[in-house]
Amino acid sequence: MADLLQVSTATENRDEAERLARSVVAARLAAGAQIIGPVISTFWHQGEFGAAEEWQLLFKTRADRYADLEAHVLRHHPWKNPEVSAVPIVAGSDAYLRWVEKTTEPDSAN
Repeated sequence: MADLLQVSTATENRDEAERLARSVVAARLAAGAQIIGPVISTFWHQGEFGAAEEWQLLFKTRADRYADLEAHVLRHHPWKNPEVSAVPIVAGSDAYLRWVEKTTEPDSAN
């Protein structure tokens, strides 16, 4: 089984999150996306401390698809320097993990 990742980013509003999620999943760079929000983020940005309401996106993908997913997010994201980070999926139900792997195969015809 391929190594799998959960990749996260965030957007300013729900419409941007939905648009980005649809484009990533339609391109089969992720098997699925979850949108969580609104969430409150606290951060340093351009030397200033801040907080804002954001919408978090979680994508499930193969590790070998990460570079393409990251490039897609950076190209289509409305922010200049968005978070794009990944953590390994270390366990899960076999059927679910097989679905993520199969759905994100390059040239998948699912």
